[in-house]
Amino acid sequence: MTAAAISIDDVDIGYDGAPVQSGISAEIERGEIFAVVGDSGSGKSTLLKTMIGLLPPCRGRVRFDGNSLEEQMQNGAAPPFGVLFQNGALWTSMTVEENVTLPMDLQCYSTPAARPALARFKLALVGLSGHEGASPASLSGGMRKRAALARALALDPGVLFLDEPSAGLDPLTSRRLDRLITGLRDGLGITVVLVTHELESLYSIADRMLFLDGEAHRPVALGAPGELAQHAESAKVREFLRTSAPRAAAEAV
Repeated sequence: MTAAAISIDDVDIGYDGAPVQSGISAEIERGEIFAVVGDSGSGKSTLLKTMIGLLPPCRGRVRFDGNSLEEQMQNGAAPPFGVLFQNGALWTSMTVEENVTLPMDLQCYSTPAARPALARFKLALVGLSGHEGASPASLSGGMRKRAALARALALDPGVLFLDEPSAGLDPLTSRRLDRLITGLRDGLGITVVLVTHELESLYSIADRMLFLDGEAHRPVALGAPGELAQHAESAKVREFLRTSAPRAAAEAV
């Protein structure tokens, strides 16, 4: 049996040994768009940081293709994922192309001569051809998110982690970014894990979602957003999804 792209095995997350969420378990399949949702302060970003190795789990483990992150990165291998941070985190002293090339330089990916062309290809994937020499400060908010997404794709990862990708964007730009994310998933077969509070995006692109309850300090729902809006055991989850649902989704329930 093929291992899941990501396995979260009975994980507790938190800081200094004090759990914020306990008992998190999920199998994220290859090619899935998987959302982490919850109320403010519930630990969504903490879970993402734990999954990418910025925070150690208080208990349990996260595996990629059946192996821990440490096993995946043995012998200096690049991490098996790319990350789009909430604010983009682009280096303002570098051009857009240089930002995308930087992970290749750090990981000695491909040959030095080939890296600029690879960076331009990644930028083309996200619709930024012609902006290679631009400064990040000269770009719109949506363009900066796309540039950061191109950088997350720099090393051809099998998994993308997206932390609030639509934060700070107007609704039209947010919808365009949603279409870009699904297009990358469909075209490249990438697995996507996103933290989001945008319910339009959740209903539009997520195959499944995990709901973290900030009061109970544990996950209380796992499944497709539309199904959970109708059938989640937790009334809090049903209310959250129905109250915030887009018109089409609300009519479905």
